[in-house]
Amino acid sequence: MKSITIQGVKRESVGKAATRALRNADQVPCVVYGGNEPLHFSTDEKSFKKLVYTPEAHTVNLELADGTKVSAILQDIQFHPVTDRIIHADFFQLHDDKPVAIEVPVRLTGRARGVVNGGVLRFNMRKLKVKAIPANLPDEIVIDITPMRIGNKKYVESIRTEDYTILHPDNAVIVAVRTSRTAVADSDDEEEGGDAPAADAASEEGAAE
Repeated sequence: MKSITIQGVKRESVGKAATRALRNADQVPCVVYGGNEPLHFSTDEKSFKKLVYTPEAHTVNLELADGTKVSAILQDIQFHPVTDRIIHADFFQLHDDKPVAIEVPVRLTGRARGVVNGGVLRFNMRKLKVKAIPANLPDEIVIDITPMRIGNKKYVESIRTEDYTILHPDNAVIVAVRTSRTAVADSDDEEEGGDAPAADAASEEGAAE
């Protein structure tokens, strides 16, 4: 997984007055959990630009002014209810041998066969939560939708891998091709008769999402 670097300064005081002073100076109070004890630090609000305002998933290399370096992931972030500015962030420290959970984006490739025939693509899950050791965390999950016909659905079960665990039910629908008023019959259905996708389409349409 790609990483970005955030530089900051350890916080000596974590009281309300000190926190307010940091925010007034466009600094964000942060905490790193997962180590021997919580690590409090602050960083410039602009540091979050490439971490928060992007569809991509990243791990974070935290570099503090005293030389402390920590590899982590963003676990939680709080925004001001009126200004929408970042007012606090929680990180979780990464360890090479300990699995961690993180949301990663789903990217679709190709053009679904059913969409070409007038169907409508329903992209239900644009991010999936996965769990793995840091070395196995994916940047994204890529799904080729080219073979999908009208009525076909892509379930979580069909994309499971040994590299990481997907923390969603097997029957969760990631993407589906629905029929529409402008849909036309798939001319190859009859020729391909026993083809698995055609058979699946009928059975999947009746399955619960």
